[in-house]
Amino acid sequence: MAISFIRVDDRIIHGQVVTRWMSERKCDGVIAVDDPSANNPVLSKVLKAAVPKPLKGFVMTVDKTGQKWEEIAKSKKNYFLIVKTPETLVKLYENGSDFISLCPQLNVGPISARENAQKIGPNAAVTPEEIAAFEKLDSLGMEIEFKLVPDSKGTSWKEVSKEIN
Repeated sequence: MAISFIRVDDRIIHGQVVTRWMSERKCDGVIAVDDPSANNPVLSKVLKAAVPKPLKGFVMTVDKTGQKWEEIAKSKKNYFLIVKTPETLVKLYENGSDFISLCPQLNVGPISARENAQKIGPNAAVTPEEIAAFEKLDSLGMEIEFKLVPDSKGTSWKEVSKEIN
């Protein structure tokens, strides 16, 4: 399996959390997809450095990921796919990167409070655009769970979405 774990986390790669999930899922590397981070050499370097050695870290744009998707999907290595927003996952899917067939579960970590974002859990606040993206991913068959670390209690999107105004 080329993708063993998919996560939305507004910090993208956070060493402590990534390490915790790596103890639960097979992982040979981390693919972070975020256009602003991939286009910022300093931020890209910092994110790659957060991946524990000897694993490889990649920071790519949506377009670059799409160009490399066939290679990623056929890899014998197991990668974590991490994005900053659910909209990025929708763009990836619409660009032909069918990650759902490789790993239909989506883990959602922290999404910070911002203007126009509704709090939906202890560590998540979503904008209308993010709600639409989660709805789209749900309709495509993804099992979405809000869960910070493996041993914490999770909440499904179906439960969370009932509380959204």
